[in-house]
Amino acid sequence: MKKYNILLFALVGVLGFFTSCDKDGDQLTLRDNVTVPTLALPDLTLVRSNGTETLVFSCTPIEPGFTASATYFLEACPEGNNFENVTQVYNGITCNNIELTVNQLNSILLDGFPEDVTSSVDFRIRTVLEADAGLGVEDLEYTSATVNGAATIFGLLRLDVLVSGSETQKIKSPGSDGIYEGFVKFGAGDAFTLLDPDNAINYGAGGSGLAVDGPGVSVVDAGWHKIVANINDLTITDENYFIGLVGSATPNGWDAPDSKMDYDADTKTWTITIDLVPGAAKFRRNDGWAWNMGFTEGTAGDLTGTTQQGGVGNDIPITEAGNYTVIFTILSDDAGTYEFIKN
Repeated sequence: MKKYNILLFALVGVLGFFTSCDKDGDQLTLRDNVTVPTLALPDLTLVRSNGTETLVFSCTPIEPGFTASATYFLEACPEGNNFENVTQVYNGITCNNIELTVNQLNSILLDGFPEDVTSSVDFRIRTVLEADAGLGVEDLEYTSATVNGAATIFGLLRLDVLVSGSETQKIKSPGSDGIYEGFVKFGAGDAFTLLDPDNAINYGAGGSGLAVDGPGVSVVDAGWHKIVANINDLTITDENYFIGLVGSATPNGWDAPDSKMDYDADTKTWTITIDLVPGAAKFRRNDGWAWNMGFTEGTAGDLTGTTQQGGVGNDIPITEAGNYTVIFTILSDDAGTYEFIKN
């Protein structure tokens, strides 16, 4: 009799679970007995000097009305994006007050939002319930109400590159270790100084390197340069650096000078709008073959693909004449992606 009662209670429990669900196609969703998580935001004005302070996203966990394992995701996206482009801030099995330092949150949000400006950001808690206990029930998903906040995100430590009469450019320190690098565009005969905006220190020319409050560092050649400045030992390197499009489809064929591309520091892409003819093209650096990229995946004639450095990369075939916008992304020194868009 006791064994019969245990089996009866188990059967009632299983039936109770299924009667608390609606079936919508293949997706099971609970009815009215679920209390979804709630979310409240901290102050999102992020300041570098407060980097070690703790921020608390105040949350309440889900109450599904039955026993299930829950995984919580704190997600962010641009306002109105409906979380199509998600930046994941947190995931874990608990939801009671998610704590992050200012530096941690800033580093995460940098992946999806611009630096040194205030962005309108939507946040939510997404919860996945692992409801399957051998019953063949799919996982169930719920989200909190969307909460909007104004997030001011600071960039990596940087030096401002100052040229008289020109827009300020930046070089950054990925390791926050006093070594700054980046691409900077100069005109012929420009002279530049470097400003540390956090400490109000100016660096200029000094002997063979840098000096605090030194005069402008002279530039000979116009175009893009790769600058590496080390403020620990006051050294600097400045080398011409440009990516060009070369090949029988381009105006100069396989000969230098290549068709020079322009750099976008925000998207980290090299672009050019150019008239091309049927033929072939490759990307190379500084008008030389020491570093060049051609396609490695895709079929001949594809105008999008991946690239690889050196002789491994094939010529990119251009089958139709026309005006093209070409976008080239360098993922590493050995790989990249490209897109030829016919205008």
